[in-house]
Amino acid sequence: MTMKQTQANLHQQQGAALVVGLMLLVVITVLAISGMNTATTDLALARNNQAFEDAFQAAENGLATALAQGQFATSASTSLTNTVSTYQSITTTIDFEDSTMVPDKAFSLGVGSGISAYHFIATSQSQLSRDPGNTTDRDSSAVHSQAFYIVGPEAPTL
Repeated sequence: MTMKQTQANLHQQQGAALVVGLMLLVVITVLAISGMNTATTDLALARNNQAFEDAFQAAENGLATALAQGQFATSASTSLTNTVSTYQSITTTIDFEDSTMVPDKAFSLGVGSGISAYHFIATSQSQLSRDPGNTTDRDSSAVHSQAFYIVGPEAPTL
């Protein structure tokens, strides 16, 4: 190769390295932005999952509190409201459903036993609000129900 051919090749390749370098920077920038968006989405998912778990546990706690307090009426619903914080509240309602006879000593389905089973259902709802007073996509709620019965003397009301 002569000197003129080498110089001609150099003039033909001028700027190619710059274009390739800029293309690589664009690809790297797009990958970096994509990674940041994925990380942001994962963080939002984790935050929402944590809010749901908090609401879930609060609803379970509401049921446990309602059952432990022992106020069960066959004539009206019992309602308990607990404000945990500005952002979270728990409402639990205990409703009477029905009463049934229980077997006496001879298993004759309650004939003459004087004992009844009083069936209730407790429903607890927990509401977690990120911005109280406004609805946001970060709010979370959970509802749990539990049926139970109490055995006691047969009477019109418990």
